[in-house]
Order: sequence, then structure tokens, then C-alpha cells
Amino acid sequence: MPQAKIYYDSDADLGVLSNKKIVFLGFGNQGSAQAQNLRDSGIPNGQILIANRVDSYADTARAKGFTVEHNFEEAAEVADVLFILVPDQVQPRVFNEQFSPKMKPNATIVVASGYNVFFGLLKFQPGQEVIMVAPRMIGSSVRSLYEKGRGFPCFVSVEQDGTGNGWASALALSRAIGATKQGAIASSVREETAMDLLAEQALWPNIIMLFREAFCVLKEAGCSDEALCYEMWMSKEPAEIFERAADDGFVAQLKHHSTVSQYGQLSGALALDGQAMREHLKDILYNQILNGKFCKAFSLIEDDLEKEGDANPLNKLYRRSEEMELAQAEKRVRARLDGLL
Repeated sequence: MPQAKIYYDSDADLGVLSNKKIVFLGFGNQGSAQAQNLRDSGIPNGQILIANRVDSYADTARAKGFTVEHNFEEAAEVADVLFILVPDQVQPRVFNEQFSPKMKPNATIVVASGYNVFFGLLKFQPGQEVIMVAPRMIGSSVRSLYEKGRGFPCFVSVEQDGTGNGWASALALSRAIGATKQGAIASSVREETAMDLLAEQALWPNIIMLFREAFCVLKEAGCSDEALCYEMWMSKEPAEIFERAADDGFVAQLKHHSTVSQYGQLSGALALDGQAMREHLKDILYNQILNGKFCKAFSLIEDDLEKEGDANPLNKLYRRSEEMELAQAEKRVRARLDGLL
């Protein structure tokens, strides 16, 4: 398999951004972190504009010294570069209706996730640059790691190069937010979307299911709610395991466990036949994600996700999930230990 190209600070020229008006659509976790990193990388504050509706995020942006524009059409008209950092489900409506018609024909448009570009939900002009700069960290970590002088993992791609300078722009912006210090990995919106959605729709659902069923089996065997909750997740041992995996290696981290644990995990994992699971994962990837089936279904409920109560389908899913024995037990344990956790 070919290796992905990795770009570092030396590959990027911040001069590409000279005198360009850089607009951030949204000042949430990612918008706040990336805008501050950009400014601290030497981009003058006057070149940065925050496009945000009237809310607490806009107040925060002003408090941090940024200029805020509530009129999205006016922000679109001045943008040489636009970071789209509002939630995926609202991007098509906001961008297509309020930004796209007013933007410069050679503007650079930056997305932090591949979803809307891959599924063709955003309307671009042929002469524009469309690039992905996608940190693999939550916004607070993007900011804190930058402040510590460290980088963070990030995917970068050029999806439409209307000017012929797409990669120069992509790398300059990646460096400006701090992504090339550790290395920005060349990717694509297809790759990012496939990995992101497969984790969300297959990997983590199966992990949740395994925890749910293991909890029930051990509860039936006589284990207490308190012991189970702490053994399985409330001790934060799973978080420590994943942190060790990131630092030492997915398998190598096992050496930090007891010999009994190492033998049990390795022998158990190697004894499992993963063929059925592989077919399950492939079915979700090709017949639910990449073919657009999930995207089409999700688009039908996007407006409902802003509603209150049971009119919001996400609220219904949470209510059903709260009925799991695992969730009920955790609720009892947390109520009993209120004030101690």
C-alpha cells in the first residue's frame, strides 16, 4: 500500500496568506481554537473576521479581540479565505444560501470534515479552491497543544484547485493553525468521511453493544452495580489504555498490564474469527456510507434535530439508550455517590 505524504512547517509558506481576509464561519470549539492559533502564527488581527450569529460565541470572539460580523452576506463578500466551522448538518443551508452567492470567484474555502464536500452538498464556483484542513483533535486540544509549542494530527487535501495554487493555500493554512508542526497527513474527503462515519456507525456501536451485553452477563452472575461501573469505565482505565495505545502502540501497550491480562487478551483476540464482523463492517461502509444511503436518510431529519423534546429524533435515541440496564445502574451509582465523584 502507498504511504501517505506528510507535510511539515518547512513545506508551507505563510506568505501565501499575506493581505488576505480570512473569515471564520462559526466560533465554537474549532473556530475559537483555529482563529487564535492563526493570529498567534503572525496573521494580523485585522485580516481575521468572525462570522457568527448573535449569541454567546460571538460575545466570546469579541472578548478575545476579534471583529465579529453578524451579516453573513457581507462577510462572504470580503472573504478571500473562508473556514466553514459550523456543524455539518447546518453547513449546506448557511453556506449555499448566504455565502456561496456572494463569494469571490477565486476564494479559498476550507472545511474541517469531508462529509458535505464528499456528498456534494455544498455549492462551489469552478474557479474557487476547496481544501480540507481537518484536525484530529477537539478544539480545546488544538489550542492547548499549539500553546505548548506542539503540533496535533491533521488531515489535509485539495478537493478543487480552481486557482492552481490550492496546495500552497492548504499548507499555509495548515501551518498557521499549527497542524504542520507534528505533520499534516495528505488525505481526501472520501478517506476522511469513510473513516469517520465507519467509526461512528459501526466501530463504536459495536463497542457500546459489547459493554452493554458484558454488563448484563456479569450482573446476572451476581456482580454489583458499583463494582461493574468502576471496573468497566468509571475508573477511567479504558481511557488510560487508549492513551497508552496512542503513546506506545495498539498492541505494545498491553505490556503495561499484568501477565494474566496480557495472555487473556492476546489469546482471546487471536482465537476470535473476525470474518463475520469484517463482512458486517464492509456492508455498512459500502451499502450505508459510501453509497450515500445514510446521508440521504440523515438529510430528511436535519430540521428535526433543532426541535425540542420527542420531536427531535436524537432525543428519542437518548431516551431509549437510558433504558439500558447499564445506564440505569450507572444512574443509581452516581446518585449514591453524589458529591464524591
